[in-house]
Amino acid sequence: MTAFKPLVFSGVQPTGNLHLGNYLGAIRRWVALQAEHPCLFCVVDLHAITVWQEPADLERQIREVTAAFLASGIDAGEHILFNQSRVPEHAELAWIFNCVARLGWMNRMTQFKDKAGKDRENASLGLLAYPSLMAADILAYRATLVPVGEDQKQHLELTRDIAAKFNHDFSARISEKGLGVPMPVGDETVDGYFPLTEPLIEGPATRIMSLKDGSKKMSKSDPSDLSRINLTDDADTISKKIRKAKTDPDALPSEPKGLAGRPEADNLVGIYAALADRTKADVLTEYGGRPFSEFKPALADLAVEKLAPIAGEMRRHLADPAEIDRTLRDGAARARAIAATTLAEVKSIIGLLGN
Repeated sequence: MTAFKPLVFSGVQPTGNLHLGNYLGAIRRWVALQAEHPCLFCVVDLHAITVWQEPADLERQIREVTAAFLASGIDAGEHILFNQSRVPEHAELAWIFNCVARLGWMNRMTQFKDKAGKDRENASLGLLAYPSLMAADILAYRATLVPVGEDQKQHLELTRDIAAKFNHDFSARISEKGLGVPMPVGDETVDGYFPLTEPLIEGPATRIMSLKDGSKKMSKSDPSDLSRINLTDDADTISKKIRKAKTDPDALPSEPKGLAGRPEADNLVGIYAALADRTKADVLTEYGGRPFSEFKPALADLAVEKLAPIAGEMRRHLADPAEIDRTLRDGAARARAIAATTLAEVKSIIGLLGN
């Protein structure tokens, strides 16, 4: 092998309804990536259980996320769509990475601090080791590219650190086994087994905020369902939520700088721009000077046009859970064919018998 082949890995947790922010910020981009690279799309259910999940809800949510992927245009035939727990190599490789990663690396992860809160002693060990499993998710396929948001950049950096340490610690063995790819390290070139995965960031991220508070990110954990547009919402619900979205009393400005200090106005204009594949400046050229009583109906019509078909497709898929399960099983079998080879080679490199 002389180079790592481009491969994209993307994952999402099944921890509640997917919403407009998930679609515009991630899923829509993943659909476009399918034309450029081979992709693996993973429902990361093992990550979900780092905090308590009601078992029946978790089952439902795994299928809902899968349905959302399919309804949005993820091609499970051409690419690989699966749920993480069906590929046990993720968990086994994560244990090996637990023995490569350092405790100090984990303690520095800001997401652990945020999710554990003040009661860190009561957090699960899985929550602390979450980034090691994320590294295994990616490196089980030796993926070279991962689409990431701001909240995952630090974990991807840790994935790179784990890969680099593994390559360094076992460099002689990697070369001896003939499993390496030439990689630059400082002023020299060494044989590495794992790639230093790169973040895939395409243009400015689409950051969608709450419909009730423009200073907070749209979230599936917000207690108010009116704060978000779920991908399962029908046309009437979408329209209702946009009509009730928080605004201010002023008309829309004629250019983007006029949105400064107006978070709700900025959010709604941003949603329109993202759904229409236009810039905020374009939207304000058309709607600047007009009141929200005119802009909101236009935004509602656009949102219904773009999102209602996805909701309809999701409902169609969810009506046949056996077919969703078949899709996930088939994807997992294809994923395991790759991950099992990686794990066998890793075991050989580190000196474990039994392969």
